[in-house]
Amino acid sequence: MKKNIAILGSTGSIGTQALEVIDSHPGSFSLEVLTANNNAELLIEQALKFKPNAVVIANEKLYKMVDEALSPHDIKVYAGEKAISQIVEIDSIDIVLGSLVGYSGLLPTINAIKKGKDIALANKETLVVAGDLVTRLAVEHNVKILPVDSEHSAIFQCLAGEYNNPIEKIFLTASGGPFRQLGYESLKVVTKQQALKHPNWDMGAKVTIDSATLMNKGLEVIEAKWLFNLDPRQIEVVVHPQSIVHSAVQFADGSVKAQLGLPDMKLPILYAFSFPRRLPSDFPRFSFFDFPSLTFEKPDTSKFRNLSLAFEALAKGGNMPCIMNAANEIAVKAFLDERVGFLGITELIERTMETVSFIKKPTIDDYMATNEEARAFASSLL
Repeated sequence: MKKNIAILGSTGSIGTQALEVIDSHPGSFSLEVLTANNNAELLIEQALKFKPNAVVIANEKLYKMVDEALSPHDIKVYAGEKAISQIVEIDSIDIVLGSLVGYSGLLPTINAIKKGKDIALANKETLVVAGDLVTRLAVEHNVKILPVDSEHSAIFQCLAGEYNNPIEKIFLTASGGPFRQLGYESLKVVTKQQALKHPNWDMGAKVTIDSATLMNKGLEVIEAKWLFNLDPRQIEVVVHPQSIVHSAVQFADGSVKAQLGLPDMKLPILYAFSFPRRLPSDFPRFSFFDFPSLTFEKPDTSKFRNLSLAFEALAKGGNMPCIMNAANEIAVKAFLDERVGFLGITELIERTMETVSFIKKPTIDDYMATNEEARAFASSLL
């Protein structure tokens, strides 16, 4: 039977690649819902091609434009952030792809889980901000959280057939970003244009900057803790510039299983959509002979302190990862707007983590209040 899919964030990097996956497997997947924030033109184009049941444009000012284009084609059109959280409740949806950027993915994901929808999770911030709450809800509602991040998908694949075998450690691989070989002094003057040139992956601006600062890996560390029920001491980050080994698992007997492949996000998207099956694809194939040398090294946390901040936030627990994430979103936007330097991103995050109110056992209302408080304080530092 076809799986009916809702894509939250269809005009972004993950969303557009997910549509390629759906387009190449018309017998396996159908599109139920598309959402976008501001890119109304692309949303309309996507909807006219895939004919979903409904679309949502978050920017309410663009509702009329989208509605006039799609209503004649019997496609329902809604607007506003609240509508994105509500649209996931449609009974016909089987899987929700959460590919919204940042904190905005949290409430739609929670609503989808409460309605029993499986989650293909590309929005790592959902688990960073409220991992304890989200994973408890998933168990309560018998919902699968299927990771779409290449690293977490790799771990998920390595664990297939190993569910009764204890994990000793996981290895999260990182490319090291575009500034891996730069000295600390050089980082003071790097530009956003340089930071946006990732050596291996084609991603959205926010994730690309996070990769350059290693915050992306820090967010993935926290996500991995919740996805795989790990102690932080079981998570090790390894810099692997070629991005061929997507991550690995070490078991109690010392054996290590790794998942390898070319850096292409369509593969983990397809795996999440089709799980537990593996569908055939025409994606480019990896050849060992094209990569005769794979290298690995320790991350330099003296230069890239964001990774250390993420481990600190995870160790502290409570709402600290939420504080860190909110500050990072403000800092990255400020860097992209050229209001703060590259190293200033870390300084802003650290000061926010030191200042904003800490709550050991937050509720969903606490997370929402923390997000607002942290954003306001971080913004005041600019």
